[in-house]
Amino acid sequence: MATPPQKPKSAIGRDFLPREHGATAMLLTPFLSAAILARQVRWPELGALVAIVCALAIKDPLVVIARQRLVWKQEHSETRTAMRYAAIESVILAGSGLVLVAARGWVPFLPLFLGAGFFTVLAVMINVRNRQRSEWFQVASAAALTSTSLVACISVRGSVADWCWWLWLLCALQAAAGIFVVHARLDAMVAARKGQTADGDSRRAALLSQAVLIVAALFFAFRGRFWIAAALMLAATCYLMELRRQRLGTSLQIPLKRVGQRALALSTIYALMIVAGLW
Repeated sequence: MATPPQKPKSAIGRDFLPREHGATAMLLTPFLSAAILARQVRWPELGALVAIVCALAIKDPLVVIARQRLVWKQEHSETRTAMRYAAIESVILAGSGLVLVAARGWVPFLPLFLGAGFFTVLAVMINVRNRQRSEWFQVASAAALTSTSLVACISVRGSVADWCWWLWLLCALQAAAGIFVVHARLDAMVAARKGQTADGDSRRAALLSQAVLIVAALFFAFRGRFWIAAALMLAATCYLMELRRQRLGTSLQIPLKRVGQRALALSTIYALMIVAGLW
């Protein structure tokens, strides 16, 4: 029996589930680290987890809706699907926010809610203009995504503990350093395909970010926080080794998926060491 022809995906729409695994890891790792360091479990944590996942997921449908309003002259097939996803996720996000406010009050969450709203609008506009690959926007994204540690801490304790500020900073430093290293690899891959030498700007930025990690490691070692110092040195060493490998043509042929898996493993080990250092 003949198989009926399937409509192309563009005609039937698409789902808008988060596919940016790096961003998802930046979102969840600090949250889980803070949940561990809080040393207790409270039911508002579940509402906080749902809220941060929806805050990440809602960006993609909002980008499609914004492009439909500002860029596209004719209606695209995925717009209706995007509107449906955005509506559902908005309801879930609002419900999760009400749960958190009912549990801890609106005062501690207000700066985070405002910051999340502002950054979502910024991210949508950056994506509409196709500037989402900007290094500095991605660094700002790393700072925003890793702030989920603050959400977890407030949902458990009702306020931000001193250790949580350090956790946020340390997670953001490692994430930003990784972003510069990835951009250096991408530039090297593009240059290799063209038979050219890669522009050194991204590589210099990556080296500078590793210097920041090393200085931070020395600072924490001086203060006797050796687990944290070791985590920072581990991240800097791995990233410097990656930058060295990028000079080899064979290394540039490694699939990006495998590179991402290595980065995820490093960020997981780093987070565990930071948790041990802040315990």
